[in-house]
Amino acid sequence: MQKGQIGVTTENIFPVIKKFLYSDNEIFLRELVANAVDATQKLKTLASFGEYKGELGDMKVEVKVDKDAGTLTVTDHGIGMTADDVNKYINQIAFSGAEEFVNKYKDNANNIIGHFGLGFYSAFMVSSKVEIRSLSYKDGAEAVRWECDGSPEYTMEPCDKTTRGTEITLWIDDDNKEYLEQARVDLLLKKYCRFLPVPVVSGKEQEWKDGKYVDTDRDKVINSTEPAWTKKPAELTDEDYRNFYHELYPGQEDPLFWIHLNVDYPFTLTGILYFPKIKSNLDIRKDRIQLYCNQVFVTDSVEGVVPEFMMLLQGVIDSPDIPLNVSRSYLQSDRAVKKISGYITKKVASRLEELFKADRADFEKKWDDIKIFIEYGMLTDEKFCDAAMKFALLRDTEGKYFTLEEYRTLVEPTQTDKDGNVVYIYATDPVEQYSYIEDATAKGYNVLLMDGQLDGHFISMLENKLEKTVFVRVDSDVADNLVAKTDRKDSGLNADQISMMTTVFRSQLPKLEKSEFMVSFESLDPAAAPVMITQNEYMRRMKDMAATQAGMSFYAELPDSYNLIVNTAQKNVADVMAEAEKALEEKIAPLRASVETDNSQLSALRAEYKDGKPSDEQAAREKELMDAVETARKEQEKLVSDYAAHQPVVRQMIDLALLSNGLLQGRELKEFIKRSVEMLGK
Repeated sequence: MQKGQIGVTTENIFPVIKKFLYSDNEIFLRELVANAVDATQKLKTLASFGEYKGELGDMKVEVKVDKDAGTLTVTDHGIGMTADDVNKYINQIAFSGAEEFVNKYKDNANNIIGHFGLGFYSAFMVSSKVEIRSLSYKDGAEAVRWECDGSPEYTMEPCDKTTRGTEITLWIDDDNKEYLEQARVDLLLKKYCRFLPVPVVSGKEQEWKDGKYVDTDRDKVINSTEPAWTKKPAELTDEDYRNFYHELYPGQEDPLFWIHLNVDYPFTLTGILYFPKIKSNLDIRKDRIQLYCNQVFVTDSVEGVVPEFMMLLQGVIDSPDIPLNVSRSYLQSDRAVKKISGYITKKVASRLEELFKADRADFEKKWDDIKIFIEYGMLTDEKFCDAAMKFALLRDTEGKYFTLEEYRTLVEPTQTDKDGNVVYIYATDPVEQYSYIEDATAKGYNVLLMDGQLDGHFISMLENKLEKTVFVRVDSDVADNLVAKTDRKDSGLNADQISMMTTVFRSQLPKLEKSEFMVSFESLDPAAAPVMITQNEYMRRMKDMAATQAGMSFYAELPDSYNLIVNTAQKNVADVMAEAEKALEEKIAPLRASVETDNSQLSALRAEYKDGKPSDEQAAREKELMDAVETARKEQEKLVSDYAAHQPVVRQMIDLALLSNGLLQGRELKEFIKRSVEMLGK
């Protein structure tokens, strides 16, 4: 019997393993099964090259739980080990020093295994003792037994094993008895080993008999040895791809389409990425894509391996160039991983362009389901954005789809403003904004529908990307001004008329919570509505972005800003103004004259100040004049407001505008209906 100490520079290797890997101790089973599969695959390779001429026999890997004995055993029929192999691969742990080892990796426990060849030693995370029994495939080899109780001391001696391969038995310690439960072991095997290339057997299939489940004589194979991503695309039908998707994600709808990844230079990468129906729900989940290394499950937290926007996809990525055990920081900094991420981005963009060119009609049908994915990619990944400019689509309110280039060609002749900017007019709610859309299309303009969750950000990005392009929402101005061809028309009102009419209309505006209105006058189409409400484009965008973007809460707290535009060319407005002037002129004229006189005296008084500072007497006189002006103005406003309160047509015009914008609700809406009925009876 050989006795010795495992070749490490400290006796603390096992406490370190237990302490720093304890939080992820379930990976021990993955490591042992992966090693068993690797040994099996190596023997198959040797046989294919004629270096092993014996019978391969049953090449499965077996995992056996013996709850009574307190053991878990992993058995393979692979290449096996000689005593020299055990000395080389088990008794020598290659790292430069325990102190460096602990200091460097204590915060990144997953880096320990894999980086230092400690896959086998993960067994000690859950075991009080580990035994290896192995017989090498080599002619004349002697079977060997190795045992260690979790200290650096081990024993190794010949044994009576007669079958080729390796058998590793773990005596599960008191803290980890869960790994003696068949259901728990099967769950881990399905998580980590469900697609390994060698059959993994865990117990027996069961059937219902005499009121309970009983074992049959059939092995329970946990895994599918030839998953779809390991095959060539030419070998798979659409049904094969869909079936594999449902194997990965039971109970979900069929995917829209998929991308088969297959590259062997400058790195090896295979996989299948599926496009599920995303619609408007921006749900970035970390577990949609599964990462494998040679068909061994590594993680479903793939940040760093794929760009963030691709976490909207589902599927599998497999690359032996990604170590089995890596921390997230390692993934994010590894050069090979960054190359893989770049390749996946390029491949996805290429596949989308290919689908667009091959069957545009089908691509358009799927657009609403994949739009949020493509927009998110364009907003967060510059390279994807550049590629997607060729196949990203815009949809108008009539349901027609255009590429970015096609749409510019369509609207440039009619929607270029006086400054040479091409104006993209868009709606966010075709029902609420129906009248505005109708007015715009009546002028020959095309209106886009931008009602997606990311469209606000997407619009801003396009304005930066597309030369001399501006987006304006269809209700941000009257139709005549959406594409400014010339300077705005004069309202035709003098200053006194504007002052009076502003009071007439402002005094009749209902009080809407968190809303502000600015009254303005324009001479528009006489056939247009008498009063229209628009919303300031800049402030509305800021508020929309504040709803989805941190650090912009200031805008979210601001009131909604609206423009109440009075059409002075419309007959009802002209009648209101004429009647108001007739009814109020005699009372208002003296007040206007008083204001003008007092303002003139104020100007003259201020001109007499020395060095711009009034004397006490001058300051008192200034206050007296200012108070007089303010009193006259308030009296004037009261006269106009009192008059307007008895002109139901004014409130009717305002309420019609509010109603068309969905702003008339509650009591104001009830009053509007009542007033409408009364006006019909006259």
